[in-house]
Amino acid sequence: MEIRQLRYFASIVEHGSIGKAALELGMVTSALSQQITRLENELATRLLQRTSTGVVPTDAGIAFLKQAQLALRHIDDAALAARQARLSGHVSVGMASSTAGVMGLAFMAAMRKRYPDVRLRMVESLSGHLGAMLGARQIDLAILFQEEPAQRWSVMPLLDERLFVIGAATLPGMPAARQARLKSLGDLPLILPTRKHGLRSLLDTAFKHAAYEPRIVMEVDGLPMLMDAVRAGIGATIQPGAALARSENAGLASVPLAGGDATRPNLIVSVSDDELSPAGLAARVLLAEVARKLVDEARWPGATLRPATLHKN
Repeated sequence: MEIRQLRYFASIVEHGSIGKAALELGMVTSALSQQITRLENELATRLLQRTSTGVVPTDAGIAFLKQAQLALRHIDDAALAARQARLSGHVSVGMASSTAGVMGLAFMAAMRKRYPDVRLRMVESLSGHLGAMLGARQIDLAILFQEEPAQRWSVMPLLDERLFVIGAATLPGMPAARQARLKSLGDLPLILPTRKHGLRSLLDTAFKHAAYEPRIVMEVDGLPMLMDAVRAGIGATIQPGAALARSENAGLASVPLAGGDATRPNLIVSVSDDELSPAGLAARVLLAEVARKLVDEARWPGATLRPATLHKN
């Protein structure tokens, strides 16, 4: 006996008609009739009596209906209790500085609202450091920019970020076109992260493909300090659109880079599902929800969502 059969039977008695019940349930009449026949066969008794105007319950059907309605109420109460039960525990989430700038506060607020009894620990660091922390089980999940196949991780593609040339509008050499190719940057002074930074590795590959020798005047790993230098007019930088999310950077000029190397993938990466706590599973789902909301509301510059498909290394 299945729960849905109890709901089917109760609906038929309420409507006094298999056809009307099927219409409400979104079923074909013959399929609903077959379900009731199966139920009657399992109980070895007739529950409904067919009449010229529809159906009425037999004495056995009336007795069965009372208990079925009671069971359905208990099932509905159990489902409601599960939905309303407060999740507890703790979870640690890592984000790079650029990611934290665009979604850190939004995610923290969403966690606080939906899961007030979960103790959240946020870690802001370089993507490579976050990957090492994840491997050492020092954090539960993080938004990273590349996979490490050797790790036993659960990976969910999240979005792709367009890279931008960002600088003061008055900086000599800042591109004026709607898009810029690397070769068109010429001698534009650039402030970039050091080579241990994942973004720098991506950019070095792009420079090589474009046969472009950049003029790097400064290397800074911390995004806040790097953007301080950009706002001071020392040079321009190449960063994802998330770097523009903080209000202090709103006055900077930005030009999207053209070409296939001009995007950075974002992945929600966690320890394997069998290690991830209920709080961690909930946080992973909420991370994706917050990111989708930010992109849908055009609050994540240059971001394009990917289909949400989870896979394991």
